[in-house]
Amino acid sequence: MNKINSILLIIVAVTLAGCSSNNGELTGVQGRRQWFHPQPQGTVYVPTGSIHIGATEQDVPMAMLAPNKQISVSAFYMDETEITNNEYRQFVYAVVDSFMRTKLEFTQEVDDGFGNNYTALDYNKRIDKNADISALQDMYYNEAESYYRQKQLDVRKLEYKYNYIDLKAAAALKRQDAYKRSKADFKKEKVVKIYPDTLVFIRDFTYSYNEPLSQVYFWHPKYDDYPAVGISWHQARAFCYWRTNHLNSFYTDVDEPTVTEFRLPTEYEWEYAARGGRDQNHYPWGNYYVKNAKGCSLANYKPGRGEYVSDGGHYPIRVSSYFPNDFGLYDMSGNVAEWTATAYETNTNLFSHDNNPDYQFEVVEDDPDVAETLKRKVIRGGSWKDVAYYLQCGTRTYEYQDSCNSYTGFRCVMSYIGRSNKDKK
Repeated sequence: MNKINSILLIIVAVTLAGCSSNNGELTGVQGRRQWFHPQPQGTVYVPTGSIHIGATEQDVPMAMLAPNKQISVSAFYMDETEITNNEYRQFVYAVVDSFMRTKLEFTQEVDDGFGNNYTALDYNKRIDKNADISALQDMYYNEAESYYRQKQLDVRKLEYKYNYIDLKAAAALKRQDAYKRSKADFKKEKVVKIYPDTLVFIRDFTYSYNEPLSQVYFWHPKYDDYPAVGISWHQARAFCYWRTNHLNSFYTDVDEPTVTEFRLPTEYEWEYAARGGRDQNHYPWGNYYVKNAKGCSLANYKPGRGEYVSDGGHYPIRVSSYFPNDFGLYDMSGNVAEWTATAYETNTNLFSHDNNPDYQFEVVEDDPDVAETLKRKVIRGGSWKDVAYYLQCGTRTYEYQDSCNSYTGFRCVMSYIGRSNKDKK
């Protein structure tokens, strides 16, 4: 019996020694779970790859706006359609809800994990708009501004505030200088008015009757699945930050690792995704025409002078009304053009890197720790009011970042964590 007990003790000792992290060997931190990047709802996986970018036709005016170049792009998730009115409305409603809770002082004390408490909004309390009407009164238009005595929110007051770390500014410093700085020095705060400009259909086209669209396009349920327009670059970026926080808050609540941020695609991520894995194709669906063999249009655009409707559309139409490209992405050309993160320069292709190329900031020479955002932003894909040239994958143009119109929307991307979603671990 003693012999059996001795053997058992030896087995236990060996087992414990094998489980110990202090066995003299380099084993890495034990007990970490395998993790695979979850695919956000409504997105498509775009794999890592190399492709030629730039114009696919002769550059007749020799403008050199899109010279050919081969690049490599890392994998990412991309929204399969443009962000719709209903999706953007979720963002607006979230801001309204937070605004109301702030007004009503629905707050709670939260432990930050370091033994310190801070005040945060309490989302467990129910808002009773009838009981709390006096506290919320200034959120609505006053009697002089109300229309047909309808009680409507004053959308001019809807602002979204977010923080981010300016990594470009930090990287612009020498390493020894960066170490001397507090991380708070690079923490930036942005406040954005987030309600779409619903008057863009009138403002964009002089001597044109577009009042009906301006009155109902954003809020009416008939247009829920139409692309959101009247959105500036700043508003699109604010939406990305809100969406990131919305998703990562869920992962934190269920004790899962957070994911990389939602953001606007770089113009070269957009072009790579638009080509759908086809090298040097004119359009997302291939070459060389905007109609298929049956004579059906493959996108919502302007087929001819004064002619908008033979393609099946007129103004923006429901997303995913046409066939997707080979990556499964809808409306990469036509319907509405799309914001990208990239600043517009005529010769970007010539000086940008060939590995995940991008150009968003430039360092201010008299203040080397400041990275200044350039004002012109690349838009891609063409829209319902553009001729076929602007639908081509390689065509580049721009809008100013604080402008908005009836023909530009956006979609989000999220960088994939890892090499490929085909990897087993």
